[in-house]
Amino acid sequence: MISFSGKSCYLACGATDMRKSINGLAAIVEGSFKLDPFNGSLFVFCNRSRDRLKILEWDGDGFWLYFKRLEKGHFKWPGEGEAMTMDLSGEELAILLCGSKVELKLRRNEVNGRRAV
Repeated sequence: MISFSGKSCYLACGATDMRKSINGLAAIVEGSFKLDPFNGSLFVFCNRSRDRLKILEWDGDGFWLYFKRLEKGHFKWPGEGEAMTMDLSGEELAILLCGSKVELKLRRNEVNGRRAV
């Protein structure tokens, strides 16, 4: 897993069109969030069904675009409300990204505990 510790992270609340690539996501960061995509922060976007996300990061000489697609489950994601973005620490982002694994593991243990003898 990629380390996000010590980095500031901004979540895009609500759904984002996952057809957007680096330029489209950077435009959202600048236009809608009024933030600088070149400041080294992580900008995290999720689709409507919450099973895919993209993370945009500037590393000093180019952009990284991380993409994750879940095969089962979905991410716990904030809906679009009053705020368009949510600030997170790198540690909080790691917890959010691993949440689906924990949820699936808990569900699997529940099923195993109900075996008929």
